[in-house]
Amino acid sequence: MSFFRRIFVVILLIISQPVFAGDSLPNHADRAAKIDLLLESAITRGLIAGGVVLVGNRHGVLFERAYGRVSSLPDARPMTVDAIFDTASLTKVVATAPVILKLAEERKISLVDPLVKWFPEFAGKGKDDLLVLNLLTHTSGLDDFPLSAANPLTSAIAGAATQRVKGGIGSRFKYADINFILLGEMVKKATGVGLDAYAAVHFFAPLGMKDTAFNPDREKIERCSATILTNRTLMVGQAQDYLARQLGGVAGHAGLFSTAYDLARFCRMILNEGVFEGGEVLSSRAVRQMTAPYFSRGGSVVRGLGWDIASPYSSPKGGGFSEISFGHTGYSGSSIWIDPETDLFVVLLTSRLEYRKIKEFSQLRSDMSTLAAELFAASPLAGEVAFSHYDRLIKPGK
Repeated sequence: MSFFRRIFVVILLIISQPVFAGDSLPNHADRAAKIDLLLESAITRGLIAGGVVLVGNRHGVLFERAYGRVSSLPDARPMTVDAIFDTASLTKVVATAPVILKLAEERKISLVDPLVKWFPEFAGKGKDDLLVLNLLTHTSGLDDFPLSAANPLTSAIAGAATQRVKGGIGSRFKYADINFILLGEMVKKATGVGLDAYAAVHFFAPLGMKDTAFNPDREKIERCSATILTNRTLMVGQAQDYLARQLGGVAGHAGLFSTAYDLARFCRMILNEGVFEGGEVLSSRAVRQMTAPYFSRGGSVVRGLGWDIASPYSSPKGGGFSEISFGHTGYSGSSIWIDPETDLFVVLLTSRLEYRKIKEFSQLRSDMSTLAAELFAASPLAGEVAFSHYDRLIKPGK
């Protein structure tokens, strides 16, 4: 039996043990110990240098704890719960997709707009049936390709326009960053400002997401966890994603930095159908539309608008979340998963070290969600704030 399987068996054995009135571990400490074992195992096995786990519901945070260090360097500082992470592809669902839905509410964009309306370069290229909706669901038939170093955005639009569509539009699912690169540029065309500025004003500020931004400033960079490039170079405060760096750090598919605390506020807004602390950030109709199922590959892949529901990338769904739950992953080692049925969400942010062991990392995400659902779904702590025994670092103004 492999080391990983032995650890997982230990976790299952711990979970399966009944809790009696005379047990020495209090309820929340018992939960913490089980999550500790999972994350500490991932650190020991070299999957991650460290990370932050946050579990919550529509009312607040149920569990939050930091593990390990911000990088693999010997002198790396300990991870803290207010560490800022490169969220990678979480950008798609925390920034781009909700912004597009907001603009649809304002009638500045329609989800059924032909893409040629926004990108005249697509005219006469066999893509007249390609809609905004297809970009959001990765059913455009487009694949990723290298961008020009001299003019990356122009080459992104031109390359997508001239690329031959593969498979039928609307039926072929192919996860591709180019879909959201185009959506990010569409935001600028529709509003006159960049995706970063629009998201900051209409989402991050109203939600109190004070540490969420593209291209973090110097103060935030000092709190950033590291990512690793393919040549093992450490990146701190710059997007790990090469295309995002080519596009100046602001792109529809990647480049957003955030904390577990900020992402929790976003998840709570989604669970409350667009409302946060009494104010409407997004309409309930838009939230339902964004998270409703859209089927492709003959029904074998289910996506929302940006969101993943059931696909080859759904490992954070785990074994305890309902069929209507949804979420997303980020290559850097980030993931979120939200379940309206059980009123629960899990944020996992890590300083990922190992990129070749894809199945093992997917298993970590799955095990984390399975464990969170086991420990916190229908929890007696629901509606309360129940932090770990480590002191939480409260930032000014929060």
